[in-house]
Amino acid sequence: MAGDVVQREAKGKSKGLRRPKRRIAIRIDMTPMVDIAFLLLIFYMVSTVFAMPQAMEINLPPKEEEKTEIEVKESNLLTIHVDANGRYWWHKAQVTATNLPQLIPTSANKPDTVAYAFNSDSTRNLLINLNRENPKLNTLILIHRDANYADLVNMLDEIDVLERSWNAYTAKQKGVDVKDLSGPDKFSYRYATGKWEERDDKIMADALAAAQLRGQI
Repeated sequence: MAGDVVQREAKGKSKGLRRPKRRIAIRIDMTPMVDIAFLLLIFYMVSTVFAMPQAMEINLPPKEEEKTEIEVKESNLLTIHVDANGRYWWHKAQVTATNLPQLIPTSANKPDTVAYAFNSDSTRNLLINLNRENPKLNTLILIHRDANYADLVNMLDEIDVLERSWNAYTAKQKGVDVKDLSGPDKFSYRYATGKWEERDDKIMADALAAAQLRGQI
């Protein structure tokens, strides 16, 4: 039973004409509640979805090609700078006074307290348009030493999404499976990461000054 009522008899004899009061003690059986607790625990353990580890696939060159140097024309080079404040800049070819890095537009949904936020749509559209204009385009990613690791992850994510969506669209147009694409039909984004050097600090200082004059910052 869930609970039993136990009557206790009053000890001793009562004095006077007052009738002695009966004291009632209740004993609760906790066994059913323990069963329910274990059933709930088992239910949540079975129905809970655990977070799966996230991994990023990166195509690495063969070991025999790791030290191979490939010359790239300046006209085929796109450089992405990420400064210490997490701002994303881009420029093609060599930097000059008239060809300074341009700021990739900030996210439209950023909080008012944030000066600049990474905009995946603007970055992806920029990469798509530049690769369509120049099929031989190569991208160099330079991350400031004080930037966050997430900035590098953002760029690699956008490159991965662009590559997958590009090949999916090509496969749909040709009526084949993505796995069957090969040769010139299969798009493989060409990019590399480089070391941020002192000259990059000077380049970004000039680009920041130009952006402030244009009212972008």
